[in-house]
Amino acid sequence: MQAKTIMTTPVVAIDPSASIADAAGLMLSSKISGLPVIRRDGALVGIISEGDLLRREELGTQRKRPRWLEFLVSPGRVAEEYVLANGRRIEEVMTDSVVTASPNASLAEVVELMTHHRIKRVPIVDGDKVVGMIARSDLLRALLDMQPAST
Repeated sequence: MQAKTIMTTPVVAIDPSASIADAAGLMLSSKISGLPVIRRDGALVGIISEGDLLRREELGTQRKRPRWLEFLVSPGRVAEEYVLANGRRIEEVMTDSVVTASPNASLAEVVELMTHHRIKRVPIVDGDKVVGMIARSDLLRALLDMQPAST
């Protein structure tokens, strides 16, 4: 079975300049846990998930370290964590290295990508266009659909 047979379409996506609130609202209203981040020109530039929004200043869930440990952490890492906890736009908090698959990829290949990269969703890309998404729930649905009907 190929990715194109179980991928979710149409793709619900968000612009990198959108706000964190826009992403959270879109995820909730669409009942999904992650969004591909796509520029106006159609280029896939990142992915944002519920997990990217967990460590937030507003929620009081930002990473807190003992003061002494901050001296051992590189200044770059501290700055990166600050931006993730306080960023206001998607482009500031998204994951920008996106693992993708082609519509013709086998489900075994998609599962291998998910397990190897420890990710929960894979954008399906044809050329430079995102044509679908496969999340873990899509794989479960495919498994259920393959079961013989009980009588």
